[in-house]
Amino acid sequence: MSTLHEASAVELSELLRGRQVSAAEVTEAHLRRIEAVNPAVNAIVTVVADQALKQAAELDAGPWRGPLHGLPVGHKDLVDTAGVRTTYGSRVFADHVPAEDDLLVTRVRAAGGVMLGKTNTPEFGTGSHTVNEVFGATRNPYDLGKSAGGSSGGAAAALATGMLALADGSDMGGSLRNPASFCNIVGLRPTPGRVPTKSATAAWYSLGVSGPMARTVADVALFMTAIAGFDPVSPLAVREGGEVFAASLDRDFTGTRIAFSPDLGGLLVDTETARVTADAVGVLTGLGATVEHADPDLDGAEDAFRTYRSWFYALNFGDLAGVGPNVAWNVEQGREVTGADLARAERLRTALYHRMNAFFDRYDFLVAPVSQVPPFPVGQPYVTEINGQRMPDYLAWMRSCYWISVLGGPALSVPCGFTPAGLPVGVQIIGRPWADLDVLRLGHAFERATGFGRVTTPGVPGR
Repeated sequence: MSTLHEASAVELSELLRGRQVSAAEVTEAHLRRIEAVNPAVNAIVTVVADQALKQAAELDAGPWRGPLHGLPVGHKDLVDTAGVRTTYGSRVFADHVPAEDDLLVTRVRAAGGVMLGKTNTPEFGTGSHTVNEVFGATRNPYDLGKSAGGSSGGAAAALATGMLALADGSDMGGSLRNPASFCNIVGLRPTPGRVPTKSATAAWYSLGVSGPMARTVADVALFMTAIAGFDPVSPLAVREGGEVFAASLDRDFTGTRIAFSPDLGGLLVDTETARVTADAVGVLTGLGATVEHADPDLDGAEDAFRTYRSWFYALNFGDLAGVGPNVAWNVEQGREVTGADLARAERLRTALYHRMNAFFDRYDFLVAPVSQVPPFPVGQPYVTEINGQRMPDYLAWMRSCYWISVLGGPALSVPCGFTPAGLPVGVQIIGRPWADLDVLRLGHAFERATGFGRVTTPGVPGR
């Protein structure tokens, strides 16, 4: 570490607690970093420098606030921030300023986190490529000609370049995991309800979750201590408090049973991506685990995900005029969903849940590719083909993530290596529902064994 923006959140926290640096110094260092590199990657779309500096000064003048004391945080532009422009990536809300904070924002502030700004997202988080009509596209810091992924692409690119220490994201079909994979950072899709969120229209909907992103697994665990924990605002909220994530991440994985699935039972996976993720087997074996090639039976995941997703879009956005083509397409799909469709989706998902329970009786973890392709050109709206085979629509190339969303358990994207062109590739560590800490522990061991997350971004100067 030569400058503060290169330090992990855990390292910064130790420096702050020991009063070796002040919150103001940490904030100023990250604001300078934003000024230097954000124009190249377009990751942070609204910067609140004055507010951040004021908050940092208050922290320096007062007592220790909590686990995020003085740490620079970015909030996805889907998350309401009182008094700070929040567009949801949509021209419909281009000038929207919320009156209240989201629960997650409230928790971050209460824990001492310093908000530096809002990170870019596609409209309403729709799609795994971060581009919208309000702010344009976020670029991958490992190759500025490539996508940073999505929908939490702004958060991922900001973390990878050292503009933030921590960032939140959301994930319905891969939006925490795909950009983490594309930008060589860590993203956790938690068990639904682990990070509770408030919804005025679909409080029982479990495919969409909020979660943490950071440069290391330990940083993700630190973030979870602040944002996880019960709140009655959500009927799905997990009763266990966030303090569980303060436990040690160290664990002996000797004899742990791990299923490695290179394609989740037949998905198309880009040749270079497949080569990189296959190396995970040797890493896991080196940790002492017993690794078997085994494909879970995910029959019905495709139908269930698309049905629930379409229904959700019609419910949430069906009355909005002026939305972009991706949102409009999803709404139209949702308007065609019938009661019989929802009944079929519920039966399929229920059967899948029971099959996966049996699968996790045989294996402790499932490990698979995060994304089916490496980062693609930033000017390309979505992946149109894999290994020469055409994709039927803009969703199909992300099945490796959204099939896992249907399972209802935690899934972690952790750096796994690079393609010959130097593009990051992540591996997905999947656990049974509520096993979030176990997934983080395996990710932590994998991360330490490989060191891929320490490879800095060649597309921008510095980190």
